[in-house]
Amino acid sequence: MSVARRTLLTTTAAGTLLAALWFVPSANATGENRPQATPAAPADRVTAEQPAGAPGDASGARLADTGPGGDTTPYLVGGTALLGLGTAFVTYSVRRSVTGTRPAL
Repeated sequence: MSVARRTLLTTTAAGTLLAALWFVPSANATGENRPQATPAAPADRVTAEQPAGAPGDASGARLADTGPGGDTTPYLVGGTALLGLGTAFVTYSVRRSVTGTRPAL
C-alpha cells in the first residue's frame, strides 16, 4: 500500500471519528428548562464543620438527589471490549515489527 493511500485512509478514519463525535450529546449539570437557583447570601453559608444538608442545618441547603442512576453495564462491557481490541492491535503490531515480516503487496 502506498504512502498516499495510507495517509488518505488515516485522514478518512480521523474525519469519520470527528463526524461521529459531533453527534454525542454534551452533559450538563442542570436542566435546560429548570429555573436557576439564586446564590446564598454570605450569612447563610455553611461552615466547614457542618456539611450542607446535615440535621440542624439552618441554611436550608439540600444535597442533590441523583437517584439510582442509569445502568452502566453496557458501557463497562463495551469499554472493556474496546480496550481488549486496542491491546490486541498493539500486540499484533509489535510482534509483526519485531519479526520483520511484512505482508506481500
